[in-house]
Amino acid sequence: MAHHKDAIKRNRQNAKRNAYNRHYRTLMRGTIKKVRALVAKGATEEAAAALPNAVSIIQKVAGKGVIHKKQAARRVSRLAKALQAATKA
Repeated sequence: MAHHKDAIKRNRQNAKRNAYNRHYRTLMRGTIKKVRALVAKGATEEAAAALPNAVSIIQKVAGKGVIHKKQAARRVSRLAKALQAATKA
């Protein structure tokens, strides 16, 4: 338990930031799962339509500092690669 005024404030700030980050991380993961589910189902046109939205959210989350920019690039790359492989098959 924090006793100093600055430590109490830091705990408040950390709790607020944690909730903020969790919200955006959950939003990002949900959109990625939707695209992956569409790819797995074989609905490539729907997945292709959902991909730009997912990429936008991933880049937005990276821009806010919730995830690292290279992690965002890796996630986008893997999504695009999965969609491309499903389209070829």
